[in-house]
Amino acid sequence: MACGYFLRRTNLNYIIIDDQHDPGGAWNHTWDSLKLFSPAEHSSLPGWLMPKAKEEYPGKTHVQRYLNDYEEKYKLNVKRPIAVDSVKKAAGQFELITSDGLYKSKAIISATGTWKKQYIPDYNKIEQYRGQQIHSAHYKNFDQIEGENVLIVGGGNSGAQILADLYQQFNTTWVTLKEPKFLPDEVDGRYLFEFATKQYKARLAGEKIEPVGTLGDVVMVESVKKARDNGALQSRRPFQSFYEQGVVWSDGTQERFDTVIWCTGFKSSLDHLADFKNAQGNISTQETRAKDTEGLWLVGYGNWTGYASATLIGVGRTARQTVKEIEDYIGG
Repeated sequence: MACGYFLRRTNLNYIIIDDQHDPGGAWNHTWDSLKLFSPAEHSSLPGWLMPKAKEEYPGKTHVQRYLNDYEEKYKLNVKRPIAVDSVKKAAGQFELITSDGLYKSKAIISATGTWKKQYIPDYNKIEQYRGQQIHSAHYKNFDQIEGENVLIVGGGNSGAQILADLYQQFNTTWVTLKEPKFLPDEVDGRYLFEFATKQYKARLAGEKIEPVGTLGDVVMVESVKKARDNGALQSRRPFQSFYEQGVVWSDGTQERFDTVIWCTGFKSSLDHLADFKNAQGNISTQETRAKDTEGLWLVGYGNWTGYASATLIGVGRTARQTVKEIEDYIGG
């Protein structure tokens, strides 16, 4: 959407191919109680501030409505639902093999994010576990949960928010690699993004400034504050292995868990670009431009495609630069 905003201001012919039925991408699949980490006006795409919500940190439906209205407001040229299976390049053109046939283009922006590439660590004897497993990407609400004992694995914001969603209905245990870092109540995503920008500029100038926190630290949205005040934000270090009914802790004791929720993150969704990966299975970039493939840009996958580029407010900066580079590329 951010790239579409800038593309529509050029003379380029562009199409946005989306495999979802509705605007909003991964927001259409998140858990029901998910909250943004910043107020609405600090979580906006380029051109139009997200309208303020009743609560300080907007919820899922507010963000979905904004993204839907954004696409409509700017009349972005989106075709959906179309899945891109693979991308080839021949005679200076890209060929996209899709569920809607063959598309050709001189330049491509890949902005598929991470939602489809959920990461679950390869725990010892995980194949023996017979209980329910859910990745945070597929968690909706407590109606999904089987049994009474729930293990939540992962120390970021998703782990904290899902724990806050469940601890009153179930016996919850939270496992994190190390003690989670909770930001002060007055620090949220807007401060983290502003600091990330300062840190980035300082690094370019050869300087170093120490962070208040990172975008991976736990932001104290209202539900997480309540969980903290009720003593629910206690975490344990990782277990040793699974067994059929649960996990084995480092001291050898077994504990039964009916459901495991993996809040262990994602990897970049790049299967459609298999032809352009290097020997390490990655795509080398200079900001968003692919170093080894002319005409290919990658937007919104994380800091390796631009500082804070996987955030609503951060992607605008990299989208603007990407579209400018594509104009120069095609014009040249």
